[in-house]
Amino acid sequence: MTPLHKARAIVIGGTSGIGASVADTLEVRGVEVIRASRATGLDLTKAAALVNWFKAQGPFDHLIVTAGSQAPGGTFPALDLDAAGAAFDVKFWGSVRAVQAAIPFIRAGGSITLTSGFLARRTTPGTFTKTAMNAALEATVKLLANELAPLRVNAISPGLTDTEAYAALPADKRAAMLSEAAARLPAGRVAQPQDVAAGYLFAIENPSVTGTIVDIDGGALIA
Repeated sequence: MTPLHKARAIVIGGTSGIGASVADTLEVRGVEVIRASRATGLDLTKAAALVNWFKAQGPFDHLIVTAGSQAPGGTFPALDLDAAGAAFDVKFWGSVRAVQAAIPFIRAGGSITLTSGFLARRTTPGTFTKTAMNAALEATVKLLANELAPLRVNAISPGLTDTEAYAALPADKRAAMLSEAAARLPAGRVAQPQDVAAGYLFAIENPSVTGTIVDIDGGALIA
């Protein structure tokens, strides 16, 4: 396994939700973690600013991008394409910009781990934007794993995860939503952030894993 003690990792999206859990998990392994997000002032839509930001961080070993975006839903004929484009600009192009800016600073033996989502491979009416941008990310991971080798590139594909993204819901409605979702899943439970973080750790630690999409969705793709 790739030694993590005293490695340096950058987690974009690392101040909340899944990203915070990934950062916590890495720190327990002795990794120096730099947590970045919109909350810390990092803007994935600004390519030049990203380049300067990575220069300021200096050499590191592992890049993890968990940052997402609000994606408009609804049937395709009525879809707000400007809103869809804005979502793409953050999650898809933002991830791509971050990777391109980071490459010169990733040390030999390092890795890149991006974040897609189970809708990339599950056709669900009303989810065009999420499906398209996650599918684009998964295709990008496979291409970059080839082009950037021996640098390893992977993606984690979470399903519904119990994070603060649902904090705005009243407690009873949130509990009911999660319970109903769990009942539909073969695993019988909705993932916790630490469950998903374990997938990132696997992709980062295992030196033989590259060009891989790791599904952590409770079986949503087979339900």
